[in-house]
Amino acid sequence: MKSCWRFVVLALVLGWAGTGVIGQQPATNQPVSGPFSQAELERFRALAPMDVHAHVFAPDPFVALLKRLNLHILDILVVDDMSPAHRDLKIQRSQALAVVHASDGYAVLCTSFDPYSFSRPGYAHNVIRDLDNDFAAGAIAVKLWKNVGMEIKDANGHYLMADNPVFKPIYQDIAAHNKTLVAHLADPDSGWQPPNPASPDYEYYRDHPSAYMYGKQGVPSKEEILRARDHVLEQNPNLRVVGAHLGSMESNLQDLGRHLDRYPNFAVDIAARMPYLERQPRETMIAFITRYQDRLIYGTDIGFSAGSAETPRQLEAVYANDWRYFATSDTIEYKGKPVQGLALPETVLRKIYHENAVKWFPGILNTAAQ
Repeated sequence: MKSCWRFVVLALVLGWAGTGVIGQQPATNQPVSGPFSQAELERFRALAPMDVHAHVFAPDPFVALLKRLNLHILDILVVDDMSPAHRDLKIQRSQALAVVHASDGYAVLCTSFDPYSFSRPGYAHNVIRDLDNDFAAGAIAVKLWKNVGMEIKDANGHYLMADNPVFKPIYQDIAAHNKTLVAHLADPDSGWQPPNPASPDYEYYRDHPSAYMYGKQGVPSKEEILRARDHVLEQNPNLRVVGAHLGSMESNLQDLGRHLDRYPNFAVDIAARMPYLERQPRETMIAFITRYQDRLIYGTDIGFSAGSAETPRQLEAVYANDWRYFATSDTIEYKGKPVQGLALPETVLRKIYHENAVKWFPGILNTAAQ
């Protein structure tokens, strides 16, 4: 695979060196940051970009930002009993739907379900009833979160895995309605490793010790959790599954590539994993993205709710900095170190930012926003 990637990179570099990228501004060696310039914004808007991994629970001023950027989002619910903001699915649903209804089609709903009650009688029936109601209200996807595999246990102390038979009719119902399962299962490798300040996730595990598996007795390995996810892919070939956060395989692109090759019903979003891409050699990333350009979908994991401290300019800067990495040769910074953008062709950018989202999330493109 490595030699194939080198061949692809050589061809791309030779081609791009001679032709350039239409509309791209000259690269700069000085680090670029902050919101879009006007020229950058025009290129970004022209992609009709989509963010398939957002958690937005207040319309103002976020909806205005969506319209300024011509950006569609998938607004995702998560059931997490350790987070006060995510314990109550009904409250989340109501808040997210307020965003959807105020967005003029720029936001659509990804619903979820409560895995903590999995052992109750009639569990699957009740989940399917609620999901079907959400589908009727416009939800286009369903989120399965990492508390399955990393937190919830049965009465015998065994961890609940994604391939537990209790979920089978739920997956079948999602597929029958032509919806997509967004699966955040497992976490980065560093969640099972000793603390390392150089890790992109060091601060996260420092601030969220409940999610930190290292040193805990009897917890599943990351490999065990992902094997259960792979079993779901194998058992449900008609179910579209998008692995959140590069499918939790951010540290091993070769392994991610093997999974994308093996499972045609599997794609991944890149939400909250930009540092893992930016740490890779530029040639490696150009080759990987080129090879798997039909299976990578842009997302951020951006969060916004009433009382959020982030300003519209700060939120816009998240999208602008990611776009500079993918679309330009400009220099950006990661933890004080310079990173040169990939300057991907417009055809590849449009797949990552638009076409793949439309394919893997039918219904995300609401004509009301056109």
